[in-house]
Amino acid sequence: MGETKLSAKRAFITGVTGQDGSYLAELLLDKGYEVYGMVRRTSSLNRSRVDHLTRDPELSGRFNLVYGDLGDASALAKLIRTIRPDEVYNLGAQSHVRVSFDIPEYSADSGFMGAVRLLEALREADWNPRFYQASSSEMYGKVAEIPQKETTPFYPRSPYAVAKVAAHYITVNYRESYDMFACAGILFNHESPRRGENFVTKKITKAAVEIKLGLRDSLGLGNLDAKRDWGFAGDYVRAMWLMLQQDKPEDYVISTGETHSVKEFLTETFGYLNLDWNDYVTLDERQLRPAEVDILLGDSSKARKALDWEPEVDFKSLVKMMVDADMDALKKTG
Repeated sequence: MGETKLSAKRAFITGVTGQDGSYLAELLLDKGYEVYGMVRRTSSLNRSRVDHLTRDPELSGRFNLVYGDLGDASALAKLIRTIRPDEVYNLGAQSHVRVSFDIPEYSADSGFMGAVRLLEALREADWNPRFYQASSSEMYGKVAEIPQKETTPFYPRSPYAVAKVAAHYITVNYRESYDMFACAGILFNHESPRRGENFVTKKITKAAVEIKLGLRDSLGLGNLDAKRDWGFAGDYVRAMWLMLQQDKPEDYVISTGETHSVKEFLTETFGYLNLDWNDYVTLDERQLRPAEVDILLGDSSKARKALDWEPEVDFKSLVKMMVDADMDALKKTG
């Protein structure tokens, strides 16, 4: 951390228990914000990514978890009225592309209608809160050009991506219709040690470590030729914050400008552990998407110039960070 402290602002984050939400909460707390993170009531708690924040006595009163749901408009409106946030970050939604084919209705409701409900609550506010919508590079889908930038047409290839396109455009619509400070960050793939275990990068690093330690002997994956622009989540949440500090709201692509295939990720991960992935990886057709996105490569030149942002963690460092974290975690559990 170690960022310069600012005057106390109040932020509201949906999806605070996710990868991005936890890194964003840390960033904002380090800048002196009061942070309110929305969580859903569930039978089993899933707050491991923010437990260190809730237990830190120095953050008492500054980091708060509140119950709510993107499917409940009245609860969202009540939270907004009660908290009166200066900044709202909408990071919550069903976030797994492959799973969205299995639960398309829920993916659409949480991904699109959740944004609508939040925007409506903010539109009725008697102050001027700023809104950030988490858009996704998956919106480009069957890409119209390489690399993809803010003006590249969208061609979504999954229910998840369709919902994100709709949420993106409703954010633009509210900005233009109601003069709201509402912007979207089109974030390309971003990973970290906190990545969910059903995402391909985490599957790879965790399995490689388990293979190295003799805890398993194989890993099944889907399309190994898919290429992605992978960055570090900690770098990307900094871009989210910067977007809401500008004089006027605009949308930005956030990316590293490099693309790597799943095979390259495997090579880097297993090679770091002195293993050959070809000896362990098999095809699992259940993990193939009905419609594939072959390549994503972002042009973040607008963000680099306007926001003075650039990624600090490169591809190889990201892989090593994730592998080291998985190794430490497994060794701690014996």
